[in-house]
Amino acid sequence: MKMKTLIQSLAAFGLLVTSALAVETVVAASNELPKTTTDGLVLQPDTKLRAVYLKPGASLAGYDKVALVDCFVSFKKNWQREYNEDASFENRVSDKDMDGIKKRLAKEFKEVFTKELEAGGFPVVDTAASDVLVVRPALVNLVVTAPDVMSPGMSESFAPSAGEMTLYMELYDSVSNDIIARVIDPEADRGPGGEMNRVTNKEAADRILKRWADILRKHLSAVKAANSAS
Repeated sequence: MKMKTLIQSLAAFGLLVTSALAVETVVAASNELPKTTTDGLVLQPDTKLRAVYLKPGASLAGYDKVALVDCFVSFKKNWQREYNEDASFENRVSDKDMDGIKKRLAKEFKEVFTKELEAGGFPVVDTAASDVLVVRPALVNLVVTAPDVMSPGMSESFAPSAGEMTLYMELYDSVSNDIIARVIDPEADRGPGGEMNRVTNKEAADRILKRWADILRKHLSAVKAANSAS
């Protein structure tokens, strides 16, 4: 089965993002997460991410390969308007700029995750099989402190952090299309700050993306090793 067919058979992506924002609203209001989701996933204790939900009885042990769905990216509500209120005319962010930032970040997600997963022995493929795990990611609530909307390196701003974003990711079995897990993790750039431009923004995004990819790779490796030893 071609992965394009599989992706088209999954639920509308907008519903996934709506769910992400709904959960974040709950977290912000009460600092608590629901123990179970409407589709039967159960919150896992003591994880490295803000929230990990797992299908009861499910395991990632049988997956040796990964298929990456194109990453959906969305900015924090009203970010563009609020940023432009204080920006000089030449540094205002247009709709075209927004699209460019989203496309670059989605491309960076795929490149970073592919590199990390394949380095760990998990090839990234585009066909469905019993050993293929589908990773369906979204980066939501994106905030860019100093977006470089001119040519790369042509403008610079000073800021203590490049910004923040939240990972919302679902894992599916590529044959049955059944959801296995869902993760949510807000993350802010913890770099040194200073002069910000398109190059430093990319470096900051890579640091965050590499952390998330590394967590997934290490977990897949751990459950694979445990399954081999049993």
